[in-house]
Amino acid sequence: MTPGSGGSSVVVPRNFRLLEELEHGEKGIGDGTVSYGMDDGDDLYMRAWTGTIIGPHNSVHEGRIYQLKLFCDKDYPEKPPSVRFHSRINMTCVNHETGVVESKKFPLLANWQREYTMENILTQLKKEMVAPHNRKLVQPPEGTYF
Repeated sequence: MTPGSGGSSVVVPRNFRLLEELEHGEKGIGDGTVSYGMDDGDDLYMRAWTGTIIGPHNSVHEGRIYQLKLFCDKDYPEKPPSVRFHSRINMTCVNHETGVVESKKFPLLANWQREYTMENILTQLKKEMVAPHNRKLVQPPEGTYF
């Protein structure tokens, strides 16, 4: 907004936004099958995060625990974090060699908006696990990593 334009819009600074996300992620989300937190509490820039998704019921992912790495660069939340599965998984939006969630194949990242959060990413990935094109894909052995 420009001064005098009649509207007001407050842009929350990056670190305040990340502190909010940290507090929310540590409390647990919804039914507890998705969580996230910082890798290093001493990282003043709050860049490296770990997310966890417990595989949804009635899918080949049921009961599995998936770990992901999220990296919030200096442009976050204007631009999405990079997201990479640490646990091996077979999904159409995940690069099978690196574990990277490919933006072009994951609409939330492809159409990123500042209001989106790491929680949105993790919950959407969990929903993607039960999508028709992913729910029955053969999975790598549990406990294997990229």
